Amino acid sequence: MKTIRIAAVALLVLATAAFFLVRGKGGDEAAAFRFGEVTRGDLSSTVSATGKLGAVTTVQVGTQVSGQVSAIYADFNDHVTKGQLLARIDPTLAQQGVQDAQAGLDRARAELQAAQADYARNRPLYDSKVITATEFQGYETKLRVAQADLKSAQVTMQRAQRNLSYTEIYAPIDGIVVERNVDVGQTVAASFSAPQLFLIANDLSKMQILAWVDESDIGQIRDGQPVSFTVQSFADRTFHGTVKQVRLQSTTTENVVNYTAVVEVDNPGGTLLPGMTATVDFETGSAKAALLVPNSALRFTPSDDELKKSGLNPDSLRARAASGTQRRASAAGAAGAAGPFPGGTGNAGLRASGGAARSKRGRLWVEDAGGKLRMIRVTTGLTDGKSTAVEGTGLTQGMKVIVGSGQTATATTAAGQTANPLGGATQQRRGPGGPGF
Repeated sequence: MKTIRIAAVALLVLATAAFFLVRGKGGDEAAAFRFGEVTRGDLSSTVSATGKLGAVTTVQVGTQVSGQVSAIYADFNDHVTKGQLLARIDPTLAQQGVQDAQAGLDRARAELQAAQADYARNRPLYDSKVITATEFQGYETKLRVAQADLKSAQVTMQRAQRNLSYTEIYAPIDGIVVERNVDVGQTVAASFSAPQLFLIANDLSKMQILAWVDESDIGQIRDGQPVSFTVQSFADRTFHGTVKQVRLQSTTTENVVNYTAVVEVDNPGGTLLPGMTATVDFETGSAKAALLVPNSALRFTPSDDELKKSGLNPDSLRARAASGTQRRASAAGAAGAAGPFPGGTGNAGLRASGGAARSKRGRLWVEDAGGKLRMIRVTTGLTDGKSTAVEGTGLTQGMKVIVGSGQTATATTAAGQTANPLGGATQQRRGPGGPGF
């Protein structure tokens, strides 16, 4: 029995040792790199912004006279036509003003009649030299003053009648009442600026978005550009529009400079409402049937040890890269396209908003059949923040490109990140700075 127990313990020890030995070899022989695949497909880049939906034309309806609101004939969301009565202000004071103006007008007419009679009676006396020229001039002046007073009284009457008409508020356009800011019994005071009683939107079947675009992106926005956007109320739907105008005047908020882009939107069903917040994507470029690689593949640079294992000289590669960058800078008057070494920002001109990139130089790393590292130089183009369109000699669809170093089997996502079996994203290995290859 004791012999059997000793044999069992020995067998357990041997099994444990074998397990760790195999596991250790497996770890050493595990994939040294993580790979992504070169695919072919369509790619579009966008610039993202936020904005507010609103009617194309809105009119503020105010009042030019002060008084108490005596009646309201239109409410929120009512469809109104041009000339329709919306509200009435108590006309008592305005009516009294008309009556006072009428009395002044009657008085002016009577005074004019008296002045005309005096002038007519004294004109023959002056011609017969019964009265002096000075006396006659007095009658002449009195007539002219009476004529002027009559004109003034007529203007005062017109003003009083106009003020009376202002007590009735009419719709200036056809549209929908989107705001009503008064109630019956409320007193409004017309001073330097007319108080707003109603806000009328002309036509909500066509709307616009005022989108605030960062100054770093505004150069990519142009008239006629296609736009897609979403609103929180209909998060599962995508709406479309077109850039109508890019306004030249900027606004600065907390040291951030933005420009306003006006986007035209069709809204035939009335789904979209004024004031909704829109998340807007401006399509700044597209590529059809292009070779695409994960952005992480363009950011990857092997370590010196990994290069030496493949028989490559890191110092020589760095020197050649620096020389090539200098030549390109001299020829094009631009900075070198290669990213920092290793693990720098890369060559794709990537942006958080997924903006389009100009053609730049980049590099991809692959493993040959013998497990040796090989670099492929490429020209990068459009990027959507996850994948980049590339061109390069020897690059084919389906080819496996290195996206990072790995010690366990992990899956590369479309964005070039890796899925950690324990959850979360595995970070790319980043090494010390230096010129790219």
